[in-house]
Amino acid sequence: MTIRGTVHVIGVGPGDPELMTLKAARVIAASPVIAYFAKRGQTGHARRIADAHIGPAAEELRLEYPFTTEIHSKDALYSSGITAFYDECTTRLAACLSAGRDVGLLCEGDPFFYGSSLALLDRLGTDFRTVVIPGVTGMSGGWTRAGIPLVRGNAALSVLPGTLDAGRLAERLAVGDATVIMKLGSNLPKVRAALQETDRANEAIYVERGTMPEERILPLAELGETAAPYFSLILVPERRQ
Repeated sequence: MTIRGTVHVIGVGPGDPELMTLKAARVIAASPVIAYFAKRGQTGHARRIADAHIGPAAEELRLEYPFTTEIHSKDALYSSGITAFYDECTTRLAACLSAGRDVGLLCEGDPFFYGSSLALLDRLGTDFRTVVIPGVTGMSGGWTRAGIPLVRGNAALSVLPGTLDAGRLAERLAVGDATVIMKLGSNLPKVRAALQETDRANEAIYVERGTMPEERILPLAELGETAAPYFSLILVPERRQ
């Protein structure tokens, strides 16, 4: 019987390498193949975080996105292109696993929380053994660095993607206690408008590249009209009576 490899989907945390778990560091060091996503021309965020633990003999599978923000996600070209990309990535991982080699697939934050690795797990299905190693989420790193406890007692926490339409954002902000808004990017003006509409803008804290050397944290009201990078989010603390 052919022995197949295991894919370890490894959450490496929000940016600070010291926020990786001991288990993540151990599995990375032991993996004969390390796979990671990267933007064209860049090292790859997860790859940078895990750098100190990758073995010198490890084979690296760089999974380079064909595009990121160049094409709108609702464009048909984006859908077909990103589908083909994930299919190709799955084929590359499957080839290693079918040869009996374990693969460590690096993932920023936690793999099961908006993780890019989910697209590959869906495609690999039950053909290969999978082990998922959780990681510190970007929002957890962000609110800790901002020094803001988001919820206390019986307060509820909502996590919203900035990709929601303006009406749904405002609707959920109006009834929520504490809220984290992710996936900002070009959605920032829409998110800001929804916060203003629901009278939450003055409470909102903007976190950019939380826990990283380039970290930037300030009240949203002081941010000004600027584009938000991928690794950014907004924290809206619970309403205090």
